[in-house]
Amino acid sequence: MPAYLDHAATTPLRASALAAMTEQLQVTGNASSLHTAGRRARRVVEESREQLARALGARPSEVVFTSGGTESDNLAVAGTFAARREADPARVRIVASGIEHHAVLDCVEHLVTHEGAKVTWVEPDELGVVSAEAVRAAISDDPGSVALVTVMWANNEVGTVQPVAEIAAVAHEHGIPVHTDAVQAVGHVPVDFAASGVDLMTVTAHKLGGPVGVGALVARRDAVLTPLTFGGGQERQVRSGTLDTPAIRAFAVAAQEAVAELDAEARRLVALRDRLIEGALDLGYGITVGGAWQPGDATGRLPGNVHLLVPGCEGDSLLYLLDAAGVECSTGSACQAGVPRPSHVLLAMGLSAERARGALRLTLGHTSTDADVDAVLAAIPTAVERARRASGWAG
Repeated sequence: MPAYLDHAATTPLRASALAAMTEQLQVTGNASSLHTAGRRARRVVEESREQLARALGARPSEVVFTSGGTESDNLAVAGTFAARREADPARVRIVASGIEHHAVLDCVEHLVTHEGAKVTWVEPDELGVVSAEAVRAAISDDPGSVALVTVMWANNEVGTVQPVAEIAAVAHEHGIPVHTDAVQAVGHVPVDFAASGVDLMTVTAHKLGGPVGVGALVARRDAVLTPLTFGGGQERQVRSGTLDTPAIRAFAVAAQEAVAELDAEARRLVALRDRLIEGALDLGYGITVGGAWQPGDATGRLPGNVHLLVPGCEGDSLLYLLDAAGVECSTGSACQAGVPRPSHVLLAMGLSAERARGALRLTLGHTSTDADVDAVLAAIPTAVERARRASGWAG
């Protein structure tokens, strides 16, 4: 069996989620129907909504089910921008971090190109941290023009956890709503929607052991959103579409389980993560760590995130060589895999294009073991040497 170290892209379905989904797949019912089968499906959806809300520190009425993280990000960013600009035409500016996932970045760029939006990018420090003071400075240029602030909870490439509550407090001084993409955070670090102070939060099932194709936008009841899709208005009139009852049930079960075991699992993954990082550094080759890392720390960096910078190598070459050796990993965001250009995250952190090209992301999850770490450490030397020969690196 290959050693799977790409849990940040997607993690295996939990047995409990599979059982819950399989059970519901055998039952017919549209949650919008008024007959007995429809009411039964609606009950499953609403019980799942309550279960998911408890896991996220939210009210059930704040959970809007979607098809996943990308839809939730788009609804939060584009929907808020449209609603805010309609209420006040001066609200044309979006303040966004330069390390967002492309589900946010590309949505912002679309709004700039097609909807007259302006954007102020807030860059991180060299460890990938977007400070509240940097956000404050971006807002202060013209607070009355800002429609929305969006900063992810934890970065999908280097694993840096952001000071989301501090950022929300700064934005709220000016009455500006805040969105955070918490796709990588939920089930891996403590996430409490109410305590964070954010107005909108993106989550998805398949990063925490649920199925692909279902997610949620957690939106405060006073959050104003313009719908992006139109039809039945099933979810608070902001998201239309027949609800996927089996997937929603599995999502809630997976989220509850992931949150319940978070503390113990974080300690386990930190031990594996640190052994992998320290082992890779001990191999030599000039390998360094991308992002914030302190051995034993589960708060500043995601517990399962290992990001290595290998000089003299192309990340894609390393990926394919490791894959051939039975190690499955990534060079960064799965949505950008195969695109021969340096990561925008690493460039925003101040790395040179040359250094950023040698990036390798290895992410651990609920099925990871010491054997996976052993497999990576055994495969890296040959992969690095072959990748350097292919690149003609002189050292």
